[in-house]
Amino acid sequence: MPDSESNPRATPADTPPASAAPPARPPDELVLAALERAARHQARETPAVPAWTLLEHLAIPRRSAAARHVSARLAAMQASGWVQRSRRHGAPTWELTAAGERQLRRARDSGALAALPESPQHRTWRIAHTAAEQEIERFRADLRRRLERAAQLLDARERPHSDSWLELGEELQHACRRLASASYCLHEWAEPDDARADIDEHIEPGDEALDAPQRAQRRARRAGRRNVRLWDERR
Repeated sequence: MPDSESNPRATPADTPPASAAPPARPPDELVLAALERAARHQARETPAVPAWTLLEHLAIPRRSAAARHVSARLAAMQASGWVQRSRRHGAPTWELTAAGERQLRRARDSGALAALPESPQHRTWRIAHTAAEQEIERFRADLRRRLERAAQLLDARERPHSDSWLELGEELQHACRRLASASYCLHEWAEPDDARADIDEHIEPGDEALDAPQRAQRRARRAGRRNVRLWDERR
């Protein structure tokens, strides 16, 4: 059983390269480190982490032999007093105990703790950053083409039907939001530090100069700017 040393401070491992492969049977200390990081990265005040989130931090598929190994080790570590189990909305959750934190600190201090796989939040950033880098010029060209279409409608000899403007308005809105999202992901979204949760609060420098309604409006516009799945084509 672990001794009564004082609780350690969080000491996150450096983010490993995206190609780092997770171990097939992660040792107990690596599971503890993943549990610690998962608790630090979630947007909740409670440190309790669902099992599926823990597996994400270990880069382990949910239905796999490695996942079953982790489940068995969690039960063993609960018996040892390193983790405790609770439930949230009927689903089991896990969190480190003070004894588990001490065991994790000893592993770090000894140099025996392997690096965790890339964190889910860093992987999300990397995928979005890469996608924006690949697509932003195409998005710019697409918006330019639609703006040229708007100019053509404005200069048309025959009055365009109102449906043409309504349709083009929807296309322009989507094209502008898509380009704004790609620009944010490429130039404004800083690479996340695993020492803290990377949560988009939709706040930017200079917002304090706006009045409350303007701040609320800008924050609402920024919703979804990290979501590359919203970059679908709308012809």
